[in-house]
Amino acid sequence: MSVNVRNNNIDGALRVLRTQSAPTLSVLKDKKEYKKPGVRRREEKKKNTINSRRNSRRNNNYSRTNSKKYAA
Repeated sequence: MSVNVRNNNIDGALRVLRTQSAPTLSVLKDKKEYKKPGVRRREEKKKNTINSRRNSRRNNNYSRTNSKKYAA
């Protein structure tokens, strides 16, 4: 894994490095110990519901700010 440092901006390079390594670290953490298939399914379902709620909340806020309202 490598990151280019531009204009001596080390903080920005570290931020990029963390975002690149985050999925790798989560996979390693998941494989650290054995989980039963049912437990794994429950955790996956919980994570998906959280993500879908977050995405719907973002989409609703976006549609409200860009919609034109006309006074009747």
